[in-house]
Amino acid sequence: MIVITGGAGFIGSCLVWMLNQRGVEDILIVDRLGTSEKWKNLVPLKYQDFLDKDDFISRLEAGELNFGIDAILHLGACSSTTEKDASYLMENNFRYTARIGHWWERNQECRFIYASSAATYGNGGQGYEDRESDLHDLRPLNMYGYSKHVFDLYAQKKGWLKKIVGLKYFNVFGPNEEHKGDMRSLIAKAFKRVRDEGEISLFKSNRANYSHGEQRRDFIYVKDVAAMTLFFLQNKKGGIYNIGTGEAKTWNDLARALFNALGKETVIKYVDMPASLENKYQYFTQAEMEKLRSVGCDHTCMSLDDAVKDYVHNHLITETPLGW
Repeated sequence: MIVITGGAGFIGSCLVWMLNQRGVEDILIVDRLGTSEKWKNLVPLKYQDFLDKDDFISRLEAGELNFGIDAILHLGACSSTTEKDASYLMENNFRYTARIGHWWERNQECRFIYASSAATYGNGGQGYEDRESDLHDLRPLNMYGYSKHVFDLYAQKKGWLKKIVGLKYFNVFGPNEEHKGDMRSLIAKAFKRVRDEGEISLFKSNRANYSHGEQRRDFIYVKDVAAMTLFFLQNKKGGIYNIGTGEAKTWNDLARALFNALGKETVIKYVDMPASLENKYQYFTQAEMEKLRSVGCDHTCMSLDDAVKDYVHNHLITETPLGW
């Protein structure tokens, strides 16, 4: 049995979809559906059972799950980078993950892979190399990033990183993110406006060394993320690894890819960055990929243009999640 927490969410449901593509259906999905529309991501997927996140963790700790667990892919978390409730983030993103970690410590035959985040790197002043020796030097810019960072530190202190895997996801976009609201990617949020009005808005730069829209991020398609994540089901290495393309692109590049996918002329309007984001905004991210390659992951990511075209034509235009 493979357990996927956050299995109805963005990356989690993509993992289930890709496992289904490989003929794997012995999957337990763990999530909190609430009032969101993410249940739609589950409709075409094949899995054995579903448990609410609180039910799962209590039954896991009590030893009440009467089946063998081969792997836990822990994607469940509050992914809002603007969430201000620090207590909630610590409980949901750190403490819940630690509880799974303590269960794993007693059941080390189970593979444990969890989602960290590139937000842990902060402003990038320490670079973007996924070395565990550098963890204490990182300074996240927001509480979301810190809630992920603190578990990385906890796992390191416990010695777990010798066997478990933490994946630092960079800027992920793609199908099954619609339920995320304001936390959706730019492609998802701007698609209808570009289609219907022929224009897009990007933040102005507040730094002299970056022109408007030339802030750079490592944008990676969720289908590539899923393939790179599932690599670690077979590879038994432990540690923290970046999950990105290794190539930073500008927001202007991303916008042009969307206009090209829709066959429209690029029209970009630059707007002021909200004051609340100015000191928490990453102007540049780019995953160092050498460590991941060194353990045998040779996956080639789609180009930005091809990934956006796939997303637009196969999912956004048709309004279909993965597997429909």
